[in-house]
Amino acid sequence: MEKKWIYPKPADKERVWHLAKAINIDPLLAELLVRRKIESFDQARDFFRPNLEHLHDPFLLVDMGKAVERLNEALFKKEKVLIYGDYDVDGTTAIALVYQFLRDHGHDSVSYYVPDRYEEGYGISEKGIRWAAENSFTLVIALDCGIKAFNNASLAKNLGIDLIICDHHLPGDHLPDAFAILDPKRTDCNYPFDGLSGCGVGFKFLQAFCQQNTIDLKELYQYLDLVAVSIASDLVPIIDENRIMTFFGLQKLTQAPSVGLKALKKISGITGVVDIQSIVFGIGPRINAAGRIDHAKDAVKLLVATNDLEAEAIAVIVNKNNTRRKDFDKDITLEALEEIEDDNLQYAKSTVLFNKNWHKGVIGIVASRCIEKYYRPTIILTESNGKATGSARSVAGFDVYEAIAACSDLLDQYGGHRFAAGLTMPLENIEDFKEKFEEVVSAVITEDILTPKINIDLKIHLDSLGFKFNSVLQQMSPFGPGNMEPIFASDDLVLVGEPRIMKELHMKFFIRQKDSKKSFEVIAFNQAHLAKDIKEHSFKLAYNLQKTTYMGETALQLNAKDILLND
Repeated sequence: MEKKWIYPKPADKERVWHLAKAINIDPLLAELLVRRKIESFDQARDFFRPNLEHLHDPFLLVDMGKAVERLNEALFKKEKVLIYGDYDVDGTTAIALVYQFLRDHGHDSVSYYVPDRYEEGYGISEKGIRWAAENSFTLVIALDCGIKAFNNASLAKNLGIDLIICDHHLPGDHLPDAFAILDPKRTDCNYPFDGLSGCGVGFKFLQAFCQQNTIDLKELYQYLDLVAVSIASDLVPIIDENRIMTFFGLQKLTQAPSVGLKALKKISGITGVVDIQSIVFGIGPRINAAGRIDHAKDAVKLLVATNDLEAEAIAVIVNKNNTRRKDFDKDITLEALEEIEDDNLQYAKSTVLFNKNWHKGVIGIVASRCIEKYYRPTIILTESNGKATGSARSVAGFDVYEAIAACSDLLDQYGGHRFAAGLTMPLENIEDFKEKFEEVVSAVITEDILTPKINIDLKIHLDSLGFKFNSVLQQMSPFGPGNMEPIFASDDLVLVGEPRIMKELHMKFFIRQKDSKKSFEVIAFNQAHLAKDIKEHSFKLAYNLQKTTYMGETALQLNAKDILLND
């Protein structure tokens, strides 16, 4: 699939020069920082040296005072407190954070509840609230969900349960009738950062609890590894206090992780320094798989485990579920792609596929996989409880939620945001929905939106790359939304020697620029089909810079994001 390379506008040369001089770095690196709104010595110091003292005052969140007061009252009176959270990584880490902290501080009247993805669905469920009432819980703390739980918030109140909602999703025009609602996206909330994860909002609740009860915050910081896992997995921006919490959370994950995360690291084969990629491709999918394939309570049991033996036994179960998830993912993706080709849908502006046998837990992943080959808004549907239920994924620049809303007359329910959504409809409406969704998408989407893009951070000569350059570059991590790992572009490149093909899909090869003798090894995943072309043509490369060590030898390697042949 051909990609469009987007080059940035030139940064202000004077600002770049002043920053490079102020912090004594290569002007090329200073240019990267200026583009990320880091222009002064003080800003650079805060960026490169995160400080937990710079976390915002949690009491700036609307309702924080009354939420802490209610929790204090419940704990003092030994009321039964239920920690309720979503079944994904963000929700389960949030449950583990709040439950563990309160448990470890001697509060035995605290329990947790995770809804069943298939029986109860997303968010605060009626079953969960009724279960809490039947078991004499008088306070429910909902994490990573609840901001639109109007009916079940009212139900909780009617059943004598006080509900504290800790959410980070965008509220609607009205708020649920809950005792307290902590959400930085509330329109009446002036909290200075609205990009927290659900687990992050739970952390702020505990931060306020600690401050109110003169508990040393260092005791809370011991749980930052859970917060880092939530931030990386939920794709919230890694800027502001998320960057601070992730920075120290990754240190904790590397040096002294919690018992559960230690077991996950071990079974995922993660050694050495833990980074965002380790979470996104190793830890996060295994936690998610618990709720996708079976019940997310296994993930929480693992995350709150108190000894290695218990944690490692649960990690084996979670890992088996992840293996099953990968098998489902692979098989269903192949079936979906074959269906697109067999039905001659390659040239449509959208993809909507239905198969009653596809596993509900992986259809969102399959939608993303389809977009990797056919870059367009995609909805994958399966049958559940006599209805067609689906997950939608979008491409940059297109609001899939708005497109689904335009087809709402055919739906029972839908929800989500511009990049991802869920929907349910009667089985008999599937064909009409396919047709209408394609019409809606075709009317507004452009060829430019349908072309995947690579945002180049800097055009650079290979001679500029070195270990000192890379050392400063890596200090810009942790990378993620809002602070993506820089992508460089170099042109006039030629092959040195022969490319080595790996697993028929990937290749390694050496390159140099025509005007230089300096060479670098490149690893290019899923680009082995270009081996013959790079032998015969000069080319351009978009890549990340990384350091590798093999047989005791350390070198810089270019991780190819795209290759463009010169005419």
